[in-house]
Amino acid sequence: MTEVAIVGIGMHRFGRTDGVSGRAQAAHAAREALRDAGLWFSDMQFAFGGSHSAGDADTLVSELGLTGLPFINVYNGCATGGSALIAAEAAIRSGRADVGIVIGFDKHERGAFNTDPAEHGIGSWYGETGLMVTTQFFGMKIQRYLHDHGIAPDVLSLIAEKAFRNGALNPMAWRRRELSAAEIAAAPMISHPLTQYMYCSPGEGAVALVLCRADRARDHTGEPVFLRGASLRSRRYGSFEVFGPWLAAERGESPTVDAARDAFARAGIAPSEVDVAQIQDTESGAELMHLAETGLCAHGEQEKLIIDGATAIGGALPVNTDGGCLANGEPIGASGLRQVYENVLQLRGAAGAHQVPDRPRVGFTHVYGAPGVSACTVLTR
Repeated sequence: MTEVAIVGIGMHRFGRTDGVSGRAQAAHAAREALRDAGLWFSDMQFAFGGSHSAGDADTLVSELGLTGLPFINVYNGCATGGSALIAAEAAIRSGRADVGIVIGFDKHERGAFNTDPAEHGIGSWYGETGLMVTTQFFGMKIQRYLHDHGIAPDVLSLIAEKAFRNGALNPMAWRRRELSAAEIAAAPMISHPLTQYMYCSPGEGAVALVLCRADRARDHTGEPVFLRGASLRSRRYGSFEVFGPWLAAERGESPTVDAARDAFARAGIAPSEVDVAQIQDTESGAELMHLAETGLCAHGEQEKLIIDGATAIGGALPVNTDGGCLANGEPIGASGLRQVYENVLQLRGAAGAHQVPDRPRVGFTHVYGAPGVSACTVLTR
């Protein structure tokens, strides 16, 4: 099987950009990625891309070039970007193509997402009783997790504090003001134990990546990053996931467990070898739970790691070094690719003020989307 490398990255700043469409942001990110790789859109042999609210990705050919390439739209909730990347990786690894581009973008309206239960195969009663509100689901899930593993709720404020501290160092982030753990804990309660600043917000932004055969990577860049393993999994029977209308008597493992385990196995790399990780943090509790579900630590160990500073930029296991979803917001189509973009910067040693010391060698990403889809990658330099 052909190995795969990332040779170009591009991004449009996350947040709110009045007067600039989501498509324009996507075209900007794509041109930046192509420039970074020293290639033209006409060199691309395929494209995968996705958006939730900003239009069909394949129509970007109107701006980027009418070259006739196959351009496939991808949509998988918040895992859209990760899913598009895995499809692109498979196209190259199988030998069907030598080089291609992945684009994720979005431009959401202000306010919470408004999702119809019918889109997820659930009766209208689910929304009428308030259960379609994701803030409530995340609150219930982290309450149970804290109880089951004996973790103090105070750690949730520390996770958000780290996110805003890292975001303040990242010029591409949306939220660039540091907040203390005390300010975060004292913010309005949204769904116990999660306060206002423990949740991310829908936003805008775009990311693009250029992938190619690993044996040709140095034709395009002096700093290739190799995509060693990538995996996507949906939920199993018994896993407790967002928009799930019932809970099984016997608990099953989450899709994150399966996706991470498979990605590490494909890469031939152990979780203990990870030098920098980007973990889905739709809210503070998600980062806490996913740290263990991905195998980066054991359940219950997170509290000590966080209090001791292990997950900070200068710690033993830096997590969400660009500020994560909490500081960047979540444009659904772009979130998973933002994580990979950040890890490529980190592995290149080009992350600037939020660079992890001692030039990391192994990066890991994890993105989670409704109604229970996880995508993970393992990257090396």
